[in-house]
Amino acid sequence: MELAVLNTAGKDTGKKVHLEDTYFGIEPNDHAIYLDVKQYLANKRQGTHKSKERGEVAKSTRKIKRQKGTGGARAGSLKSPVFRGGGRIFGPKPRDYSFKLNKKVKQLARKSALSYKAKELAIMVVEDFSFEAPKTKEFASVLNNLKISDKKSLMVLNEPNNNIYLSSRNLQGTKVVSVSELNTYDIMNCANLVFIESSLSELQKQD
Repeated sequence: MELAVLNTAGKDTGKKVHLEDTYFGIEPNDHAIYLDVKQYLANKRQGTHKSKERGEVAKSTRKIKRQKGTGGARAGSLKSPVFRGGGRIFGPKPRDYSFKLNKKVKQLARKSALSYKAKELAIMVVEDFSFEAPKTKEFASVLNNLKISDKKSLMVLNEPNNNIYLSSRNLQGTKVVSVSELNTYDIMNCANLVFIESSLSELQKQD
């Protein structure tokens, strides 16, 4: 599959790039995508949720009422979960949600996501560019020229570029990452995947 290389004005430069079938033309594996996305979201969870059990609630331990003769169930403490303000039964505790996923499964998931975008014709290639200083207006102009300003987009750089990153940070629905940061979740979560020309060649060199 070949794509035309565009410039920041949205015009065809006359150059073309080839998308390797090993990255953009495989049969997508939905289960691998599911596992990779699940791990990505699980790793982002802080896991700091906590509720107090009956042994941690600050209440008096005085017996509430006499043991017998009231006609109701016996009760010995206001800390009991059956009373308002008492401890919680089997409440959440701090935990680590992260889990291991094999490297080859993650690679398959990313290639599957890229193949989906290629099938949807949702991939664009732009020649390398940079900004002299962070300018949100200039980055917004690039998106307008590429006609993707109204859609969720993901731009992939060859290496981290602080000026481009800072220029995009205030624009809703736009994310900028480097090739090393590219992940399955971000690929599936965008409507348009934009590669800088050098980032595409760098991606296709990876295992």
